[in-house]
Amino acid sequence: MTARFLNNLMLYIAMSISIPSAAVAETPAQEPMWPGASYDPAIPTFEKVLGFSPGERISNYHQIQRYFEALQEAAPDRIKLQQYATSWEGRALIYVAIGKPENLASLDSYSTRIQALADPRKTNKTQAQQLINILPAGVWLQYGVHGNEISSTDAAMFLAYHLLAAQNDAITQQIMDNTIVFIDPLQNPDGRARFTSRYYATVGLEHSGDRLSAEQNEPWPRGRSNHYLFDMNRDWLAATQPETKGRIAAINTFKPQVIVDVHEMGGDQTYYFAPAAKPFNPHMTATQIANMDEIGRNHAKHFDALGFDYFTREIFDAFYPGYGDSWPTFYGASASTYEVGSARGHVFHRRNGEVLTYRDTVQMQFVASLSTAEGTAIGREKLLNDFYQYQLDAIEEGKDNDARTYILTNEKNRHGTHRLATLMAEHGAEVKLMEESFKACGRNFKAGSYVIDTAQPRGKFVTTVFAEQVDMSAEFIAEQERRRARNLGDQIYDVTGWSLPMMFNVDTIACDKAIKAKGTFISPSHALAANVTNMDAKVGFIVPWGDMAAGRFLTHALRAGISLKSADEAFVLEGKRTYPAGSLIIERSKNKDDLNLKIQAIAEKTGAIVEGTDSSWVTKGPSFGSDKTVTMNAPKVAIAWDTPTSSLSAGNTRFVIERQLGYPVTAIRVPILARADLSGYDVIILPEGYYGRALGQAGADNLQDWVSKGGVLIALGSANRFLADEEYALLDVKRELAHRNDDDNKAPDDAESDDNKVEGQLFTSKDDLSNAIIEAETSPSFVAGVLANVEVDQEHWLTAGVDENLVTVAYGSDIYTPIKLDSGKNLVWFSGPEDVLASGYLWAENKAQLAYKPVLIHQPMGRGMVIGYTQSPTFRAYLEGMNVLLTNSIFRASAHTKN
Repeated sequence: MTARFLNNLMLYIAMSISIPSAAVAETPAQEPMWPGASYDPAIPTFEKVLGFSPGERISNYHQIQRYFEALQEAAPDRIKLQQYATSWEGRALIYVAIGKPENLASLDSYSTRIQALADPRKTNKTQAQQLINILPAGVWLQYGVHGNEISSTDAAMFLAYHLLAAQNDAITQQIMDNTIVFIDPLQNPDGRARFTSRYYATVGLEHSGDRLSAEQNEPWPRGRSNHYLFDMNRDWLAATQPETKGRIAAINTFKPQVIVDVHEMGGDQTYYFAPAAKPFNPHMTATQIANMDEIGRNHAKHFDALGFDYFTREIFDAFYPGYGDSWPTFYGASASTYEVGSARGHVFHRRNGEVLTYRDTVQMQFVASLSTAEGTAIGREKLLNDFYQYQLDAIEEGKDNDARTYILTNEKNRHGTHRLATLMAEHGAEVKLMEESFKACGRNFKAGSYVIDTAQPRGKFVTTVFAEQVDMSAEFIAEQERRRARNLGDQIYDVTGWSLPMMFNVDTIACDKAIKAKGTFISPSHALAANVTNMDAKVGFIVPWGDMAAGRFLTHALRAGISLKSADEAFVLEGKRTYPAGSLIIERSKNKDDLNLKIQAIAEKTGAIVEGTDSSWVTKGPSFGSDKTVTMNAPKVAIAWDTPTSSLSAGNTRFVIERQLGYPVTAIRVPILARADLSGYDVIILPEGYYGRALGQAGADNLQDWVSKGGVLIALGSANRFLADEEYALLDVKRELAHRNDDDNKAPDDAESDDNKVEGQLFTSKDDLSNAIIEAETSPSFVAGVLANVEVDQEHWLTAGVDENLVTVAYGSDIYTPIKLDSGKNLVWFSGPEDVLASGYLWAENKAQLAYKPVLIHQPMGRGMVIGYTQSPTFRAYLEGMNVLLTNSIFRASAHTKN
């Protein structure tokens, strides 16, 4: 047995006989975290502040905060602590900057100099070189974005201690001399708090490393996600969560040249670091990739010396720009993901017989982190030079780009356009609000349009997230098709389409020219201006429907007790002004005297357009008193919660409704839905999940009875499997098997004879063999996530105010048959086979089978209805373009029930 195995075993025995809550000193038999290190006693240790040694216990949120505060108190000239955000549950998110005193004396001055280096339009090459000669490089190490990936945060704490306390250590001195080390120790405090409290609640007399134990199996929703159950490593593009927003602002302040996002993976794996797997995003540079490869080589040196196993290149690609390790590359950083095999507690029994301890994982994370800082210090001058060159190249590439300038017209989707413009400003891009009309590329544009010129330091990011298509390399695609031909799994890790204008349903014009018209750069806090006219109107007010400014006006008005209606069809008032279907009508006679004050306040909060009217005379379309102008109510909305729902879908959906639409949702645990009196709710949403066992026939009967009495049941994505199951029959559609050509997979007559033989068949190629081994009944191929074009029925009240064409995310392998006319209507469907793919990479057979299949299904049932979204409109909460449809499904649908 190796010495390392014996040490691990001794630690395991020591931990096993200890009481979980006890604070026990580090056992003398353990090797130090960094062999040969001696530490300054003036810097407080884990033991002194927390009562346990590094890796002995899983630190909780309060212990983490307390330890960093103690470090700052002990060495205030070498460590600065800053809060950058507050979580939904009220926990502070912090980063610390560590460096020698002269570098930390004024972080504001350091930021100013880095910003100067980041903009060659203001800093010429001579000035840049002067800055490079004196500036330390910035390295930003971020930990624990997934709250149950626990070891990285304790490693971050020990890294800070080591940098401040290590004496006579050449590596540490080099780091302090040449870098500022930014440590973001806990990106997801709410998730970690959830994990640690639940983990220690399961511990008995001794810690269990058995993968069947409660310690190794977290209850729903696990600690991975934040309060709203977001996987925040996928939130960097839409930046919906306060934790992400704060982190983006902090990183943009200092623009560190190296960023590493530190994670955990399955406990049977070892340690992963750069080089990353293919494919790479084509807008990343070879220099950035090479810099991380060089730092990876540095890790290998230390891991080899310490006897740590590791691997590179096999998983975790760098294609999707919305990860914590890919987003920074688009301002010029070199970035990477690190992953350690997780103990997911104090101890874990690997399949190969090894015992993995929590301390092992903390030590490996610490070594990789220290090695990253060392690699940054060694490459200081090169990294700063490469950073400046990246900005130069971005500007020059923008000038030569066929899509040099993106113009956001702001003509149809005011809210979506504004949200996209301010989001890009939040990312650090320069976005100009045009103050005058202008002409560009043969078109006329109005004042109020937004312009983003890619000839700017953030130009590569703009191109990456605005382009309709970002291609994976031909070599990588060829390999995936080869693997599929061999019936091997593909290696596509995540979504392959992410064009923000498509997802936000924003009209964007690409122009190859710079725009010279007058405009002002906006900030992320730039507000969408409300437009309220004729406040003294005698009859009332109309809010044109069609974007989420109007949608948010509706939810705020309902919560404020305003009485209002919504027109099922477009109408023309006084033969002059046409209002789209869904438009809100607020009649003064049906509201209180404070109506004007409420409307003004809500309009300013939402940015909605509100037009007063002195007449209700409609010359075309439904009148104010028509049956086709329905009274809107304030529905009581519930969402299925807990097992077996997908926590991500449940959380994303609740967030969209509560925080983007502005309306409260009650979470109800799934088993309660099977037996409870649901009459107090108007709308129930089933997020993605597999409900058959949890609800069963009793649950189906209870839901059917509730719907029949006037309820609105909305199912998202895989939840439709339960509704469509013929045993439960809540939605009259079927889930399709994979379509195969008549000549493919043609099996012999499988009727067995008495001697269990079948008719012989002839294979003339390897393809025949490949086809013969595929089961006759399989699901369509799984799709990692693409953007798909969909078409919308324009003649139904449920699609009022929704554009004729939208883009949604197509994900997974579920495809449904259309509903028959005698049961309901297919209101949204995928476009044809040549047009269905909007962005990303979609298997040819999926293109063919998805074409014209339903995305939104409406089925009346008694006095209520069932609404099925075969693809979830709340995916990662970045489908702004689907939000009006979702709003209709909740509010207009509940108004149309026959209660």
